[in-house]
Amino acid sequence: MSLPACSPRRMSAVLAVLGVGIPALALVLSGTAGAVPGAAEPSHPEDDFAGSQILKHEGMSKSGVTLAAPRGTEGVDVSSHQGNVAWTPLWKSGVRFAYIKATESKSYKNPNFTQQYNGSYKTGMIRGAYHFATPNTSSGATQARFFLAHGGGWSKDGKTLPGALDMEYNPYGATCYGLSRQGMINWVRDFFRTYKAKTGRDVVLYTSTSWWRTCTGNYSGFSKRNPLWVPRYGSSVGALPGGWKYQTVWQYTSKGAMVGDHNRFNGSLGRVKALANG
Repeated sequence: MSLPACSPRRMSAVLAVLGVGIPALALVLSGTAGAVPGAAEPSHPEDDFAGSQILKHEGMSKSGVTLAAPRGTEGVDVSSHQGNVAWTPLWKSGVRFAYIKATESKSYKNPNFTQQYNGSYKTGMIRGAYHFATPNTSSGATQARFFLAHGGGWSKDGKTLPGALDMEYNPYGATCYGLSRQGMINWVRDFFRTYKAKTGRDVVLYTSTSWWRTCTGNYSGFSKRNPLWVPRYGSSVGALPGGWKYQTVWQYTSKGAMVGDHNRFNGSLGRVKALANG
């Protein structure tokens, strides 16, 4: 049902008749449906990177150690936490793709992004950007647009991976950012739709099975379109989130050589290139 255009005071009266309270009115008027009203911008985004909260909340697997690296194509992910990255030694060690943190929420931009993103490209790697989500600070669409404007875009050059959305435990408070399970699903969908409308590509979803079960009820509706990037630090990838039969990328350790987070693409370098080309 749509509402007629009117002043905030009249809108409040209309919503009151419908049984909708003032907090919902605030969301309608602000255009940030899905966010939590009054949520502050992140205060330490330089500490928030893919897996930072996974290790904190889930730790290592029961074995406590990582055995031999899984089969597939080796990759890394970096953020401002690593500063300027020496890409040539990583290339020589066998790393062939990289994901670089570009943004967080609707205000933070990785100050090392240009060096990291262009540096990996110049060594020959296939690279992409990721966004650390804070669903309580603004809508999925707002954060997707911010990501796209600051490094998260895609081009069919054979060297650029589609953007990734990092969904994990809240570094600043409530595990699920104050959203209901349906609210979280709607937020992610909002981000995905906005990104695809601009680029034509489906976003890669980074999330842990445990967090996804807790905050979405193990929703399976994204599994047919969105590639899965799953973190689990141990000898096996373990159970996957609802609907996914396999992971596209496995972040298998947070203590890799040279750069902390190492990943394996579930396939040959040719399959990495296929994902880059769409």
